Amino acid sequence: MIENLMDTYKRYPISFSKGEGSWLYDSDGGKYLDFAAGIAVNVLGHGHPEIKKVMHEAIDNVWHVSNLYQIPEQQKLAKKLCDISFADKVFFCNSGAEAVEGAIKTSRKYHFEKGDKDRTEIITFKNAFHGRTLATLAAGANPKHTEGFGPLPSGFVNIELSQKQLEEKISNKTAAVLIEPIQGEGGIRITPKEDLQMIRDLTSKHGVLMILDQVQCGLGRTGDFFSHEWAGVEPDIITLAKGLGAGFPIGAILASTDASSGMVHGSHGSTFGGNPLACSVALKVLEIIDEEKILSNVKSLSEFLLAGINDIIENHKDKITSVRGRGFMLGIKCEVENTLIAETALNNGLLLVPAADNIIRLLPPLNTEKKDIEEFFNLLNITLENLPR
Repeated sequence: MIENLMDTYKRYPISFSKGEGSWLYDSDGGKYLDFAAGIAVNVLGHGHPEIKKVMHEAIDNVWHVSNLYQIPEQQKLAKKLCDISFADKVFFCNSGAEAVEGAIKTSRKYHFEKGDKDRTEIITFKNAFHGRTLATLAAGANPKHTEGFGPLPSGFVNIELSQKQLEEKISNKTAAVLIEPIQGEGGIRITPKEDLQMIRDLTSKHGVLMILDQVQCGLGRTGDFFSHEWAGVEPDIITLAKGLGAGFPIGAILASTDASSGMVHGSHGSTFGGNPLACSVALKVLEIIDEEKILSNVKSLSEFLLAGINDIIENHKDKITSVRGRGFMLGIKCEVENTLIAETALNNGLLLVPAADNIIRLLPPLNTEKKDIEEFFNLLNITLENLPR
């Protein structure tokens, strides 16, 4: 336990003093390959020179003003996000949980303003994770996360992912269906494109909004900028955060004009959301993703990464059994405790992230190089060969 911090994290006994690319360094000179990326946050690795430059420039100007005033950087970022997506409107906040909470509010207010005041229910799915606020905990409905925090907000219906269950639960009380195209905390579970298409068809049929939580799986992590693109669907609302600031806190709600029509003056707000500094950084992140062909890097190297992991599985079937996911969002199914693998990997200079279903998550920076992946193979092999018995 760290004396003056709430004991909410079981922290590893290590801290880092420097980062460069896909690598972190501790104060003793130890070197660690970062395939956690701050849990899908450091999409451009550590210390990217262009991100550092834009932060210095922003600090020399105005880095915070209230949303009572126009913020040019915010307007530019909103336009950029709309230009590359289905969206017409954006609301900026500071985190993924705030973005999801705002999306829930947006969907309920949409129906309220149209006179459907009974449409307040949000349908969510088993194994989901949408954040740590009370409403997002209620949406996720995971007893491990909700215990002791009741009473939770009502209005959430949590079901298995199936057309039959969705058809049974969708009703004239339903405001929206909320789903992650790939579940992260839930164990790197891909929502099949047929299910995304089915959800879009049913929500459109019943006048219900479709919300895609892409806080962890969006922003190029799957090789497409948005993780629903491969399914050929168009949602009503998307939530983003994590990688949008590449390490600087910022979240966003993207919505169509229709879906956002209830969000009028005074209906929602954020003190820090969309400040000039955060928006300057996020604009540069989007620019780098485009100019450095980051999506192409993910698509090409993810096949190499996947093939190498499958080779390692063949040699360690008693410890790891399979791999799943897309792009640079992969999960290795473990036969031994995933936390044991993560701890042993740390001791061998490799940072990994456990997830539900005894999964080890791989979330490397999106600009990870081939040589880094080759070193990952080496470090993972060393880790599996030296697991405590």
